[in-house]
Amino acid sequence: MDVVLAEYAGACYGVQRALNLAHDALDQYGSACTLGSLIHNPKVVADLSAHGMQMANSVDEAPEGLPLILRSHGVTPEERSKALARNLDVIDATCPHVARAQKAAEDLAKAGYHVIVVGEEGHPEVLGITAYARKEGARVDVVASSDSLPAALCEQVGVVVQTTQMKETLDAVVSALEARGCEPRVMNTICFATAQRQNAAATLASRVDAMVVLGGRNSSNTTRLAEICAEVCPQTFHIESPEELTPELFVSCSRVGLTAGASTPEDQIKAVLQLLQTY
Repeated sequence: MDVVLAEYAGACYGVQRALNLAHDALDQYGSACTLGSLIHNPKVVADLSAHGMQMANSVDEAPEGLPLILRSHGVTPEERSKALARNLDVIDATCPHVARAQKAAEDLAKAGYHVIVVGEEGHPEVLGITAYARKEGARVDVVASSDSLPAALCEQVGVVVQTTQMKETLDAVVSALEARGCEPRVMNTICFATAQRQNAAATLASRVDAMVVLGGRNSSNTTRLAEICAEVCPQTFHIESPEELTPELFVSCSRVGLTAGASTPEDQIKAVLQLLQTY
């Protein structure tokens, strides 16, 4: 069968930067520690662990004498301050796009806005973004859609968005706010690479018999890619490794598409691509 790779797929700049910093730390120190999962890709995290990378769930758990790598999804300002206060060798692997979203939330809060964060409640990136706004004393609400906007709104409303969200979701929230008489100040912090991958996946999914979406199930951007593909191609498979695929899944397919989340490195994509080409 014909196998087509999406025009834009796989590791984005922020993820690749975090991976490079992690490997450099291992080369230099022999071991290091990440604060939380470096990226949302279980296989990559397992590979790093096998080469000496440790992981701490909090700054208090971080071992003395090892560099502490701040995850690509960012951390709260309190966590950052605590790490520095412990005099740990801090390596900041925060994606620059995430850092921009944190700064946008902080700036809106300083200007007195009620901050609406469009994103997934509890996601590490969203926890960091909201913490930057709350430290300035702002009221902050996290909404997954226009339906979850709070009943009461302050006079000044500012909107910031998780970097991996779809623009359609942001637009729907803004439209709902405007319908309620607000004139929100909107900071569109969606990562360009995310939009590229979503558009390319949707285009490819409309032209194939089946889609394979590769990446961590704990990855919000990969999960969203799978949702987008499934809307136009019902035979969509979200997998974390080649072992999850079998020829029987594609018995009636003549053309199959492949895409991958922004936390998926090239070697993982190649492995799945080569396997599909044998079917």
